Amino acid sequence: MNDTLIAVLLMALVTYFPRVLPMAVFKNKIKSRFITAFLAYVPYAVLGAMIFPDILMSTGHLLSAVIGLGVAVILAYFEKSLLKVAVCAITVVYVCEIIISRV
Repeated sequence: MNDTLIAVLLMALVTYFPRVLPMAVFKNKIKSRFITAFLAYVPYAVLGAMIFPDILMSTGHLLSAVIGLGVAVILAYFEKSLLKVAVCAITVVYVCEIIISRV
């Protein structure tokens, strides 16, 4: 029981510090346009890094995943809505899986 409590407290501490440290270090507003622009892209980069491997491993065949990814990228490039991108990519992957499984 003691080991579990210590582990939970350590995990809470490790999670708390990265959230509080930037507020303690950067008390004033960041004035550098470069740093502000850089930090604006961090959420997108992290989201992409978390999602991209799962996209390629989520289907039964790599080919259907790559085709679905391609459809999603093309639709997103043309600024279609998130719902349209997701539904079209899922539909294409589903059709590709049916075609590949029959071959």
